[in-house]
Amino acid sequence: MKPLFIKSPSAGFGLLVCVLASLALLACEQFSLLKPFREILATAIYPVQQLVNSPTQAANKFAEVFSSHANLLAVNEELRKEQMLLKAKLLKFAALEHENVRLRGLLDTSFKLGEQVMIAELLAVNVVPYEHIVVVNKGSRFGVYPGQPAMDANGVVGQVLRVTPYSAEVILITDPNHAIPVQVNRNGLRTIAQGTGQIDSLSLPYLSSNADIQVGDLLVTSGMGGVFPQGYPVAKVIAITSQFAKFGAAPVAKLDRNRELLLVWNRPDPIPRVPKPSSCPDNTVHVEK
Repeated sequence: MKPLFIKSPSAGFGLLVCVLASLALLACEQFSLLKPFREILATAIYPVQQLVNSPTQAANKFAEVFSSHANLLAVNEELRKEQMLLKAKLLKFAALEHENVRLRGLLDTSFKLGEQVMIAELLAVNVVPYEHIVVVNKGSRFGVYPGQPAMDANGVVGQVLRVTPYSAEVILITDPNHAIPVQVNRNGLRTIAQGTGQIDSLSLPYLSSNADIQVGDLLVTSGMGGVFPQGYPVAKVIAITSQFAKFGAAPVAKLDRNRELLLVWNRPDPIPRVPKPSSCPDNTVHVEK
């Protein structure tokens, strides 16, 4: 019959075994006896460690790439906005440069004319087949009067039709209801240039088929009628049909591109010296004859 209780080793024997095992491990560590086995074990379990760590490494790498991509997108967006702003500024500078060129041209023309002139800016444009009229920001308070000649840096634009205190309507020379006395600059032949309703065309309806006129002839104001001073460029002859006595001319003024006009004083009345409102800048230019 087996005993009910098996007698276990004494506690002292167990302690002795632990002490001996500890001394053995210390001796192995001191003399590197287990180093080869440790290296073999480390080499054997390295793939397992890599396999276990790979998800974490992949997650870290993905997070790094995603963060870098997001940063690049943010930087790219900032650069795109900056480029857009720089382009807008460049366009503004180009517009200002063109405006300076136009104003210099008007100023040069005012000195060449030897007349009292004023620069007026366009407020509105009404160019339809039967009416070519623009509105400028100068009126009777600045001495502007009906019939006053208007020019640009290239030639005659038209004349003032109606005036209010701070604005004026200018009828263009291409308006079908407008006619201007002209003469051929080459030989002094006088005639009338009439508007056709087309912004780039004038007709010369009062010339005979044998008139001494050629394509390329410059037409200037003749001074007849007392509205336009003599010698202002008006148009160039561009077409001649002698059989039907039809002559066409093109205005030398840039009627469809002007943003400023020169109002010319062709009578002894000086520009009145009136206090100008802050909203209506004075662009008067006085030129000695």
